[in-house]
Amino acid sequence: MGSFSLPHILILAVVAILLLGGGRFSSLMGDVAKGVKNFKKGMAEEDEDDRPKPRIEAKSHAEPAFDRDAERVREERR
Repeated sequence: MGSFSLPHILILAVVAILLLGGGRFSSLMGDVAKGVKNFKKGMAEEDEDDRPKPRIEAKSHAEPAFDRDAERVREERR
């Protein structure tokens, strides 16, 4: 009364195939397989993103944009 045994599972599988039809059942299983494949691919991409990023070194001092005569030394970045 507690759990399903192998004969129960087989009977349920046969009933599902009869109700859904062979083609629909196989396409449903194909969709499940694609979902599992995409999930594994996503997990692999996530692992690649966990690698440490290269560090960007900061400059020791800021470069001035203008010199003493108020003339532009470097171009403004946007």
